[in-house]
Amino acid sequence: PYDGKWSKTMVGYGPEDNHFVAELTYNYGIGEYRLGNDFLGITLVSNQAVSNAKKMGWPLKEVTSGVFETEAPGGYKFYLEDKEQPKQDPVWKVTLGVSNLQKSVSYWSGLLGMKIYEKDEEKQRALLGYADNQCKLELKAVGGAVDHGTAFGRIAFACPKEELPNIEALMKKENQKILTPLVSLDTPGKATVQVVILADPDGHEICFVGDEAFRELSKVDPNGEKLLDDAMAADNSDKWFAAHNMKKVSA
Repeated sequence: PYDGKWSKTMVGYGPEDNHFVAELTYNYGIGEYRLGNDFLGITLVSNQAVSNAKKMGWPLKEVTSGVFETEAPGGYKFYLEDKEQPKQDPVWKVTLGVSNLQKSVSYWSGLLGMKIYEKDEEKQRALLGYADNQCKLELKAVGGAVDHGTAFGRIAFACPKEELPNIEALMKKENQKILTPLVSLDTPGKATVQVVILADPDGHEICFVGDEAFRELSKVDPNGEKLLDDAMAADNSDKWFAAHNMKKVSA
């Protein structure tokens, strides 16, 4: 019964209209994933998160003054800055590994139109974004090829749907990789959303979504936390696999 079954949960500090949201995908038949060096972590500005971790006994390692590194259960890195949580989104940046900083900056800034907020050649990192009050994207050179492992995902941005054909046309003109040409995706009983999915020079997947339909699909569910708790409580997949003398596979 778990063959091909999966669950998707969107988690964040506020509505997707104006907050960064992480998409967590749980595949029932998978026991573990091999992490690569593509996704290097999420940085949060929240002394509450630091306090919560200490109360729970969650391992923290201070990497610089007031910044603590910790790991999610699957191994993903989080960096918690011990400062008062801002009124806007406390998710400050998402860090991706790149093989060639200049090439990646040219792609994300020159082609995709991101503003360069910081660039440090010595540390081989750059900070980019679309707006001052939004989560930033940090590109960090990994000193070699980018390995996506088996747990890689993608970054998504919402934009006016009339911009999507222009984005696709620019990528074609510049001979850049398009993983999914502009397509309309139906959601039964809900809005039909348009997307185009690209890949940067290191194969990081980038999804641009038509904002109008996306806003309808991404409304906050007031019962979201209860639905998630109920789903986790009802998940007996470990018992099911054990009863059938089976082991969850490694992806």
